[in-house]
Amino acid sequence: MPHQLLAVLGQHRMATTHQLHELLRPGAARQTISAPLNKLRHDGLVDYTVLPASKRTRAWYLTSDGARLTRDFPALRGRPPYPISSATAASLKTPHTLTSVRTHLAFVADARRRGDEHGHLDWTPEVSHPLSDGERLITDAVMHYTLVEASERTKLRAFVEVDRTTMSSERLASKLIEYSRLWSYEPQPVGRPRSRQPATSGAVWLRWYPVFPRVLIVLTGATRYVLDNRIGDLQAMVAEHPLVGSLARQVPLGAAVLEDLEAWGPTSDVWVPLGGGDSRAWTEL
Repeated sequence: MPHQLLAVLGQHRMATTHQLHELLRPGAARQTISAPLNKLRHDGLVDYTVLPASKRTRAWYLTSDGARLTRDFPALRGRPPYPISSATAASLKTPHTLTSVRTHLAFVADARRRGDEHGHLDWTPEVSHPLSDGERLITDAVMHYTLVEASERTKLRAFVEVDRTTMSSERLASKLIEYSRLWSYEPQPVGRPRSRQPATSGAVWLRWYPVFPRVLIVLTGATRYVLDNRIGDLQAMVAEHPLVGSLARQVPLGAAVLEDLEAWGPTSDVWVPLGGGDSRAWTEL
């Protein structure tokens, strides 16, 4: 359990006691999680910040020593450590990070109910991908999910963006342009004039994914009216931007409200296809 707790905090950066309990030991006694957490804190490997107006809910994170210890965990190899240096620094990251974990938990709970495969390490936050002109796209999370139906196993991947209504609707919709650029970006060999460059080896995303992951946008933090308008703006971007429209014809794009995922599950008909059509499960986009 201590190893798993360190791995989850290394992967997700931060999680509440309740979230760690639901990820690792749902149905078990709360002490199953709280006792090893307190031991890890005594050893200087983790610490916590208390969430405001939350009846002293604790959000746990790795200390610098904890981050160094987890650097060589097989599950985290290659994952840059981002230790949180103080409770103040933790409080600045808390809202978005914990909302991302909430989103992950909705998929984890649904997978358990269905018998699919999606565990606590199948969600990688803050994944960076190169774009042209030296820019980078940092996706909120990359999700790996395996559908299990009879004897058939289908591996799915998704880029997940978590929107807490803290940015303008236009800026949120412009994220679709960034994903379109990643989808179409083929790096050019350096050191030769562009006119003399040979054919490239393909899109840059093929370095990491056999097919381009679907793009899922999860919204929360406002009234249903506001969230519906933001989804409408995302659909308008698909309809009006030629490159985003091309992406939508090749890659499933969908948006849903986080509270609907938690209430009904991600495989319910709660996702709005951004290219048009009736609401459906994320697996059917």
